[in-house]
Amino acid sequence: MNRGGLETMLMNYYRQSDRSRVQFDFMVHRSAEGHYDREIERLGGRIYRMPQIRPGNYRRYFRLLDAFFREHPEYRVVHSHINENSSFVLRAAKKAGVPCRIAHSHLSDLGVDWKLPFRLYARYAMKGQPSEYFACSEKAGEWLFGRERSARKQVKVLNNAVNVKEFQFDEAVREALRAELGIEDRRVIGHIGRFNKQKNHSFLIDIFQAVRQKDPNTVLLLAGDGDLRPAMESKVRQLGLQDSVRFLGVRSDIPQLMQAMDVFLFPSLFEGLPVVLVEAQAAGLQCIVSDTITRETDVTGRVKFLGLNDSPAVWAEHIVSCSTEHADTSGQLQARGYDTQTMAAWLTDYYLQAKSM
Repeated sequence: MNRGGLETMLMNYYRQSDRSRVQFDFMVHRSAEGHYDREIERLGGRIYRMPQIRPGNYRRYFRLLDAFFREHPEYRVVHSHINENSSFVLRAAKKAGVPCRIAHSHLSDLGVDWKLPFRLYARYAMKGQPSEYFACSEKAGEWLFGRERSARKQVKVLNNAVNVKEFQFDEAVREALRAELGIEDRRVIGHIGRFNKQKNHSFLIDIFQAVRQKDPNTVLLLAGDGDLRPAMESKVRQLGLQDSVRFLGVRSDIPQLMQAMDVFLFPSLFEGLPVVLVEAQAAGLQCIVSDTITRETDVTGRVKFLGLNDSPAVWAEHIVSCSTEHADTSGQLQARGYDTQTMAAWLTDYYLQAKSM
């Protein structure tokens, strides 16, 4: 439970839920403590640790899952957020007689790597295991559960909601953070995301280089961490951009950080419906994103979609020409069901009804 988009969304729901009616416990697949672990425990939740899901330890993992549900017959709802690997968890839950078994899709593609055959196997194994099908977008639902199930309206789209009030624009916060970062008089492009292949940081840096050619007074803020961060730091040095690119690491002040930005840049190779783009819109930012991301992401009319085959110069032109004014989008987000307070109440009622099925 680190500060990723999915994990942050789950925490948004958990904080806003009525814990006298429903309590969340978490099964994670890492032995190290996550950023949110202590808060979860303060709120009354338990954390169970399982090994990472790897093809070489499937049998051991299946045995551990079966043993877990035998030892914990109290669970009536299992809500799995691990995409295609949800099939394994929900198989064990079904075997143990858990009545409500939710598979939740958060991606619309997997990319291609050595794990792809195993992921396709896991997706195939999904059939018959869930009792309910959730997705963060229609596209994500089609990808994991198939077009036929989606067409029959058997997939519920649960919005990746955020705490809208937390992101509302505050000029004083903006000025203080820009002063802290030493970027008071500069155009600020922002990106928040883990340094992995999916987030496409190499292309993002190419875009920023093109922006700098049009406006040298621009700075790029990169929040997040991951395996590819050293390679991206090296690329920034090779391009001579080190004075204009700030690697901020994992941040706990994302709502405040977004106040300091002028434009949000997100050229991912694929996504489901990224929470961070909802957050950026809640902060009133203009967002320039790849057209691989579902149009459902544009909740406020402040998202511009561009092709990954478009040149960095084309992206740069849109960035330097867009408005840097932060709009008040709170009403739009609340009306469209992207506020956690409203959606947490809906989810609590859903759990209570479904557990008795």
